[in-house]
Amino acid sequence: MTRGDLFDPACPTRLLLDRVGSRWTTMAVLSLAAADGELRFTELRRAMAGVSQKMLSQTLKALERDGLVSRRVEASNPPRVHYRLTELGATLVPPLRGLREWAERYMPLVQEHAAG
Repeated sequence: MTRGDLFDPACPTRLLLDRVGSRWTTMAVLSLAAADGELRFTELRRAMAGVSQKMLSQTLKALERDGLVSRRVEASNPPRVHYRLTELGATLVPPLRGLREWAERYMPLVQEHAAG
């Protein structure tokens, strides 16, 4: 397998970053992973402080479209919507956790440098 060219719009790494590069996507995936099962929309929104209902809905639709999250609607009044990571979505968790660990370790240094 050859490495992709980040300048090529078809590069797999570039395509991935286009899909999961938002903080809300990362937070949704990691929140669902921490739940070890399903989360209702309201539970997920509560876990993701600061996300609007509209942004969470768009994020979950994109993750579902890409096969990373599955959605289950419970027939009740009002309907309850549950989300969980798919097997494919679960494979994204270790790299995102690694990125989080890097950020927690090195962002203070990055911020120091940025402050001058």
